[in-house]
Amino acid sequence: MEKLQDELRAVIGSTRLVEESDVGNLPYLRAVVKETMRLHPVLPLLVPHTAKQQCEVNGYDIPSSTMAYVNVWAIGRDPTAWEKPLEFYPDRFLCSNIDLRGQHFELLPFGSGRRACPGLALGISNVHLMLGNLVHAFDWEAVEEIDLTEKFGIVCKLANPLVAKAELRVPRKLFEAER
Repeated sequence: MEKLQDELRAVIGSTRLVEESDVGNLPYLRAVVKETMRLHPVLPLLVPHTAKQQCEVNGYDIPSSTMAYVNVWAIGRDPTAWEKPLEFYPDRFLCSNIDLRGQHFELLPFGSGRRACPGLALGISNVHLMLGNLVHAFDWEAVEEIDLTEKFGIVCKLANPLVAKAELRVPRKLFEAER
């Protein structure tokens, strides 16, 4: 978190919050978001697809009308696609052109092509802004030991709540509404 806070402090300073126009100048923030979505996609399985006709995929015969699911959770942890796949290492994306928009099979948190999430652009933008501002504006401390055990369902979430204490790093006036 310190590396991300350093980048935010260098680019944003301490007199304002992160804005959408800043994200292009925050490569480590973008890398942290990619790495988070690689390891912890919101949806572990993408919307199912049905084969309209018999086809072959990677040597497997897929009969017509077969329903197929893309397991993005497993893809994000695939050791043939990622070095040290279970390690949270955002730097892997700093010299990589892999994006979140479904152009690279290794990272498909929003799906790909015509069936990609219609809220992809808004989702990516909001995650960058929220994470950027939470990390920029606050120092975070775990109140208890962090348990990253996931609970699977339609969406992935932590099995146990994450409890953290936030301490303000920027002037309080940045959060006051103008009247």
